[in-house]
Amino acid sequence: YSIIAPIYNESATLPELYRRVSETMFTLDEPWELILIDDGSTDGSTELIKDYALKDSHIRPVIFARNFGHQIAVTAGLDYSRGKAVIIIDSDLQDPPEVIPDLIQKWREGYEVVYAYRTEREGESWFKLTTASVFYRMIYKITDVDIPLDTGDFRLLDRKVVNVINQMRERHRFLRGMSVWVGFRQTGVPYRRAARYAGETKYPMRKMVKFASDAITSFSYFPLQVATYMGFISAGISILAIPIVIALRLAGAGAFFGQATTLIAVLFLGGVQL
Repeated sequence: YSIIAPIYNESATLPELYRRVSETMFTLDEPWELILIDDGSTDGSTELIKDYALKDSHIRPVIFARNFGHQIAVTAGLDYSRGKAVIIIDSDLQDPPEVIPDLIQKWREGYEVVYAYRTEREGESWFKLTTASVFYRMIYKITDVDIPLDTGDFRLLDRKVVNVINQMRERHRFLRGMSVWVGFRQTGVPYRRAARYAGETKYPMRKMVKFASDAITSFSYFPLQVATYMGFISAGISILAIPIVIALRLAGAGAFFGQATTLIAVLFLGGVQL
């Protein structure tokens, strides 16, 4: 098994993450590796990761020269993973490592994508809960793949799935959508999402908006459809305006002398281009 955990300034959480993942995986009595991707940390996380790698052969460090973002860090983990089953987990311990055996059990039953879906979310503000709920339901409604509600990146992927995703090299990635889009047998495991163990969230509003934008533009025609409809409306208004302006000019209405023809042409051409 390969466990992928992206790390960005998580020095307060890393010792507990290492302890709980190790304890969980040792109970399975099977080969495993923990891939810790340091995404340009500046708080000492890099040194901790290197220290764990020297002491424990299960730890495989991947050290970035700068911060590239969560999805790129997970992608690097997928590239470096060697296990027949690959588990993606957040390093803040909101996704409990103790759920990993439940994911593995479903994988043993023949499922190739096993996602964990949240039944409860502890320690989060009403604003975060509301925006997250709106985001997941909006994505479910407007995207062209059935992304399960209330799921994050916490999931197990069979090696076949990982190999397919690794061939998809787009830069702006939405991995929870990609893992659904590729197909294969999929199922979910419920779990209770815990509060962050320590530190602050690494997803402020700016990153959340960008993440939502990547998700929508990657898996939905909705933005293109909106642009197309706006183009038709704009072109339609310009076509209707042509005889109206001509009639008003013939009638001697001074308000329509000057740039009316140019404005109509720009409106029409702009609408057609949309």
